[in-house]
Amino acid sequence: MITVPPEKLDRLVQRWEALQGELSSGLAQATFVKLSKEFAELGPVVEAIRALRRAEHEAADLVALVVDKSADAEMAALAREEFEAIKPRIAQLGHAVTLMLLPKDAADEKSAILEVRAGTGGDEAALFAADLFRMYTRYAEAKGWRVEVISMSESDLGGYKEVIASITGRGVFARLKYESGVHRVQRVPATEASGRIHTSAATVAVLPEAEEVDIEIRTEDIRIDTMRASGAGGQHVNKTDSAVRLTHIPSGIVIVSMEKSQHQNRKLVMQVLRSKLYEAERERLANERSSARKDQVGSGDRSQRIRTYNFGQGRVTDHRINMTLHKLDAMMEGAVLDELVDALTSDAQASQLADMARAGA
Repeated sequence: MITVPPEKLDRLVQRWEALQGELSSGLAQATFVKLSKEFAELGPVVEAIRALRRAEHEAADLVALVVDKSADAEMAALAREEFEAIKPRIAQLGHAVTLMLLPKDAADEKSAILEVRAGTGGDEAALFAADLFRMYTRYAEAKGWRVEVISMSESDLGGYKEVIASITGRGVFARLKYESGVHRVQRVPATEASGRIHTSAATVAVLPEAEEVDIEIRTEDIRIDTMRASGAGGQHVNKTDSAVRLTHIPSGIVIVSMEKSQHQNRKLVMQVLRSKLYEAERERLANERSSARKDQVGSGDRSQRIRTYNFGQGRVTDHRINMTLHKLDAMMEGAVLDELVDALTSDAQASQLADMARAGA
């Protein structure tokens, strides 16, 4: 188990106490907001540290009673039992504190842009893409997040060739970032008369939603074209009065939004562009820090097959952590996605702890 140096824990508590004092004095609004955020983030950590310290002091008192030769034998025996009982609690509290001190992904608290695209498999892949999007929508609704479709291209059978949506809420990216990658489905398509199982795929990308302060976009670097939506693409496009196509000239990124309001379209395409540029910068910095990165969990590598949904056997398997759940129906309703997300988060934390152990806490 990783042991965080006591002096580091002391510094965190001292910093929290200092912030408490500063916030009670007269501060400029911007400084007050900044320090309030730090104070709030440190609060749970300090609470956990204090709980750990209380348990450690209690254990020390019990040990003193056990080794005290003048102590009553029955009291010493009882103290020994209590000490054995408190040891696992100290280990749990220490582990909890260590997890809280792991480096945080600055984007974790952000909302997210979700992109689901049909891959290999034609109409069946588009139907599966629609199933995945429905799964994420129901998961988001259960979390109290808001889902807003930015653009959608439907297939002839009602599936999605592509759907892009904004999911707004606190901590959305932290819960959905491990979904980026290739999702494979094995099932008998509705169009298959002979009952043969087909394998299709859809690609999911989850980008942290960037704010204007996160990324600067120069006016001269973008071109916005407005047009009347027409042609193939399903009902969503056919009922649209106008569309906006944004081109980011330096990167070549093109984004189209086809909502009814042209003003809303402009807002949405800029929102997606900021998120794409923000994620590109995050990936560049991550690659600089670790050009030979081996851990693919949460890396957003979209060429990687991350999960298989086998309808015939009613199971879903995440290949990154070799975890299989025989709860496919509930999974597609968004009801058990948290089980996989929690396991993936724990696996990522274990990797971070291993890195800390190698580097020294």
